[in-house]
Amino acid sequence: MFNLKTVTTGAAALALMASAAFAETVIRVQSVIPAQADEVTMLKDFAEDVAALTNGSLKIEVLPAGAVVGVSETLDAVDSGLIEGGFAWTHYWSGKHPAAMLFGSPVAGAGVGIDNIAFVSWFQYGGGKELYDELWNEMGVNVKGFMLQPVGPEALGWFKEPINSMEDFRKYRFRTPPGIPGQTYKDIGVASVAMGGGDILPALEKGTIDAAEWCCPKPDSVFGFQKVLKHYYLQGLHQVVVNADLYINGDVYNALTPLEQKALEVAANASLSKSMSYRIYENGKALKDLTENHGVILHDTPTDYFSQYMEAAKASLQKNADENEFFAKVWNSQKAFAEVAVPFWAGAQTSNANLGKAFADSLK
Repeated sequence: MFNLKTVTTGAAALALMASAAFAETVIRVQSVIPAQADEVTMLKDFAEDVAALTNGSLKIEVLPAGAVVGVSETLDAVDSGLIEGGFAWTHYWSGKHPAAMLFGSPVAGAGVGIDNIAFVSWFQYGGGKELYDELWNEMGVNVKGFMLQPVGPEALGWFKEPINSMEDFRKYRFRTPPGIPGQTYKDIGVASVAMGGGDILPALEKGTIDAAEWCCPKPDSVFGFQKVLKHYYLQGLHQVVVNADLYINGDVYNALTPLEQKALEVAANASLSKSMSYRIYENGKALKDLTENHGVILHDTPTDYFSQYMEAAKASLQKNADENEFFAKVWNSQKAFAEVAVPFWAGAQTSNANLGKAFADSLK
């Protein structure tokens, strides 16, 4: 016998099951940088991959810096669940644990010659990812992290006049990153001043500082350093590797389906490659524009910079390793990896560098 009530009830149950099956989870991720930055462009590309891999069940909404909390409060807000996710550089949280620097900005290639590509090798196959997962527990935060964007090497920076030696360098008040990279500059006698990216150009215009570094040609040109400084040096050691990453509240992450968790992992691994590819071309275009259309003069970094900075960086790394057991554990892992990988990779890269330089010199 046909029963309308039974049919209606069954249809409603199926509708509820269908809506549950296609439930959508939105993770709000607050960035620490403005919406127009290249890092945010790449973060949104990662978000598109996640949505595609999950058929839209997991979506990432990117919020600009300061949308919910201040930049310095981003990780704490993710930890507490005030926002579901955050996006920054790991070394921003060095105040919570010094080992954060070894993941976000291992000064002078961790003192053992690790560049951005070798770093990804250590992270994926040399035990780095397992140590990275331990980092959040060491910090005492309820966070699941995903490394997304390895950049490097960053440029030494911008100067009013050419610098031919460290003696010239020490004449300038120089914007540097916070933490060990900036402290290492102080250790070699440079007047290091740490400040946020948005404050650099106003400080240069006011004369609060008279030289600066931020990143690479494309991000630097977006900030507009070429408006006030014309002498640019590409080769620097302070951030040979810089990694931006995503933080998701641990409870939010654990509530995701296994498929959604796997999608985050797969999209993150893809981002490690895509971000490097994106940066090479974008920085190349920006450098060409800076030198051809904005009067920027490209220089080679003075040779005495490298020996002095490397020596001071190693001393800072050793000091932190002596004082912190987990820092020592991570650094020892990087050193063990470097003993195997760097002799091969450095030798191979010398061929690549000479090949590229021969072509670049022919363009002059």
